Amino acid sequence: MSRPPGPPFRLSAVQEAVGLWALGFLGIVVAFLIAGGTSVPKLVATVGFLYLPLIPMRWRDEDYRDYGLTLRAWKQDLRLFFILCAIVGPLFFAGFAGFVQVVPHLPPALAQHLTPIIGEGHFQPRLPPRFGEWVIDQLFVVALPEEFFYRGYLQARLRDAWPQGRVVLGARLGRAFWVTALLFALGHLAIFQTWRLAVFFPALLFGWMRERTGTLVGCSLFHAACNLYVRFLEVSFFGGP
Repeated sequence: MSRPPGPPFRLSAVQEAVGLWALGFLGIVVAFLIAGGTSVPKLVATVGFLYLPLIPMRWRDEDYRDYGLTLRAWKQDLRLFFILCAIVGPLFFAGFAGFVQVVPHLPPALAQHLTPIIGEGHFQPRLPPRFGEWVIDQLFVVALPEEFFYRGYLQARLRDAWPQGRVVLGARLGRAFWVTALLFALGHLAIFQTWRLAVFFPALLFGWMRERTGTLVGCSLFHAACNLYVRFLEVSFFGGP
């Protein structure tokens, strides 16, 4: 059996990871500039996140399981998922409700960089229309591809270069952990919305879950749950489709 072809040139782990991140980022920017307002940029992002890592993975004869896409720790993943939901959910609700009250009093030039929704909001619980479709979309089109690329591939390759770190609640967190969260936040600027930089903070939890269990199941579920929760709060406070 012939071995997969090796890379045409040798790259360090950091060069490989950051290079693929830059390639994916550029692809999303171009898609947004050409077809912004359609589903094309989202499709480009999903395909890129799932398939760009396959190029170096093939060189090294690796598969998805080598980057955390496995059910080997599913019980631990689910336990962490429910614990974090129970802790973060109420805290985020309180923060969101406070933010809703503060934003109308901020200078408009500042507010427009902090949130896409500006106005008076009052909480009335309701689900977004077609919520079931949102669940499928956020889990399989958004969260899982992003988690595979960032926490699965990118964080693992950067950890190969920077293995040092401090153990925090059972997970070793070092330079790879912080750089991955930073690149995750910067990657959300590909569609020119500055408030998306706030994803740096949940990225810290996603990255911690990845290091804690060694898989992507828990962080993918929690990522999707966070996105759905934000959408639920937006609709509950401000209404709309």
